[in-house]
Amino acid sequence: MADGRATPPPAGRTIAGSLLRSAATTAVLLVLYYDAPLDRPLDGATGLLFLVALGLVGVVVAVQLRGILRSRQPRLRAIRAVAVTLPTLWVVFASAYWVVAAEQSGAFTEPLNRTDGLYFTITVFATVGFGDIAPVSQLARVLVTVQMLVGLVTVGVLAKVVLGAVHTAVARREAEDVPAAEELPDRS
Repeated sequence: MADGRATPPPAGRTIAGSLLRSAATTAVLLVLYYDAPLDRPLDGATGLLFLVALGLVGVVVAVQLRGILRSRQPRLRAIRAVAVTLPTLWVVFASAYWVVAAEQSGAFTEPLNRTDGLYFTITVFATVGFGDIAPVSQLARVLVTVQMLVGLVTVGVLAKVVLGAVHTAVARREAEDVPAAEELPDRS
């Protein structure tokens, strides 16, 4: 371009690339979840690790918001932010459920494997109610309650903050693209 800015790639390629990156991130998270050494004792260190993992989800959100604000295509970046943040949150809770189920027999109405932990996490997140798996022990119920609260806050915060970041980035882009008054052609 004459003004020194690079020509953006075609929209279809940009969308496909964004979807591919989102899918790849989710795939990596799932591989890490299924390969992670989760055979930990249920102790204070495990609880601290869970809190650190939740903190890392917050960091992921902050990094994604920064990316939205700096992006040339903030709407597409916002979709990618949600596509990265939610699976990260799901993997954190699925891991916690698996550890609790492995350490406390009877913590849930049936034993959980990793797939069951992920299924249960998404069931709780989607608020579709409990069917075949439900928390029984006090620790499992507290953990499910925490997930419900975190899920509600996450959805609300993601909706508000991500959409706000998109709005800010779009407004900034539009302001950059509008020529200054002295650059406008004379229409008289």
